[in-house]
Amino acid sequence: MSKNPPKIKKPNRPNYLSTTNACKLCKPLGACLAFKGIEGAVPYLHGSQGCATYMRRYIISHYNEPIDIASSSLSEKHAVYGGGPNLKLGLTNVASKYRPALIGIATTCLTETIGDDVKMYLREYAEDTKGSIGLPTMVNVSTPSYSGTHMEGFHAAIREVIDLMSGGGPRNKTVNLLPGFVSSADYRLLLEIMAGFNLSCTMLPDLSETMDGPALLEYEKIQGGGTPLQAIKSMGRSQATIEFGATLGAFQSGGDILHEKFSIARHRLGMPIGIKETDRFFSLLETLSGRLTPEKYGKERGRLIDAYVDGHKYIFGKRAIIYGEEDLVVGLCSFLTEIGIQPVLCASGGTSGRLQAAIAAVTGDTLLEQPQVHEGMDFFEISEMAESLRPDLIIGHSKGYPLARKLDIPLIRVGFPIHDRVGGQRILHLGYEGAQQLFDTITNAVICKKQADSPVGYSYM
Repeated sequence: MSKNPPKIKKPNRPNYLSTTNACKLCKPLGACLAFKGIEGAVPYLHGSQGCATYMRRYIISHYNEPIDIASSSLSEKHAVYGGGPNLKLGLTNVASKYRPALIGIATTCLTETIGDDVKMYLREYAEDTKGSIGLPTMVNVSTPSYSGTHMEGFHAAIREVIDLMSGGGPRNKTVNLLPGFVSSADYRLLLEIMAGFNLSCTMLPDLSETMDGPALLEYEKIQGGGTPLQAIKSMGRSQATIEFGATLGAFQSGGDILHEKFSIARHRLGMPIGIKETDRFFSLLETLSGRLTPEKYGKERGRLIDAYVDGHKYIFGKRAIIYGEEDLVVGLCSFLTEIGIQPVLCASGGTSGRLQAAIAAVTGDTLLEQPQVHEGMDFFEISEMAESLRPDLIIGHSKGYPLARKLDIPLIRVGFPIHDRVGGQRILHLGYEGAQQLFDTITNAVICKKQADSPVGYSYM
């Protein structure tokens, strides 16, 4: 008998970490919202019915507007034999029932995993329907959720639309504006600003009406509004492209496509949240238009500075946790820094690799202490870090409410999704006007918290 006992083999530890309550949403959801900002478009998911149902419910809860997302409705059988026949049948049904100008087809985890060749299916469908009248334009984008976030799906959909549809030709004076994913109110504000500089503008996407429209007497299968298809086709003839996205980095964006194919100058800015970043945006508009900033916006800026002075004593030195989409987090961090609030944690579910550098770029000359910056975060990790950071408030979407409740501090709701309040689509984030609304909301939340915690109570500041 051996004197040496047998060695016990230790179990291999998994080389992954689980995600608990992700600080991001799925990639095809972002693509669906991008397609919804195009005139006459119907988003279409190539995958199971459950994906479309989940996304419709999630989007409706934020916007309180109807949204139809078509689906190829694959089952277990199609996971084995492929989803081509269902995809083609679904396209025929959507074209017949909705009469769309465009169908935006986004893939899901299922169809990407089984390896469905959607581009081949679409070529076959085009051949099968050759000679048919009134067929819509069809755009396909690869959006498996396991490879990214809803923001990557959003930007990828915009890139594919531009790549497929935009053409070149003689230059015109139009400016392309690719603002990324902001609120419907923000899209309306951007169109107003461009008009104020007398700049002809093609903004892609445009969710200002499609996801925040008026009450109608009759239901519309496809809501009015959105970027016109003819305008998208002419984007390759524009004088310049403005693109918001400090963390886009190596990701090939719509602005990159326009620059590479048509040599259109691309100007990439951070989201214009707060005075500093809005000044950069307005300075560029002055250059492109050859006009000074309209007096209206000069007065808005002046009132905003006055508000900063008035409210400084209430918020200076407060500590904040910010989370959400990477570019929104960067813009909010810039804004908080200029109003005297110390960001202590900037977190996102995105993994661009550029978040920390982008935040340092907008805060480095102002903050004495840089915040902790983390990508690929979930709310379990944010919650673990939060208590030791002693925040006074949390800034982000509704998924942070349990943490704010646990810490008994205010949650300032911004971005997407906002599920526990009405009006998420009408929150302004951009420009001097957006900064004014954010400043008032944050300052009043801090005052309200202090008032509620007071043992004697008071009714005069």
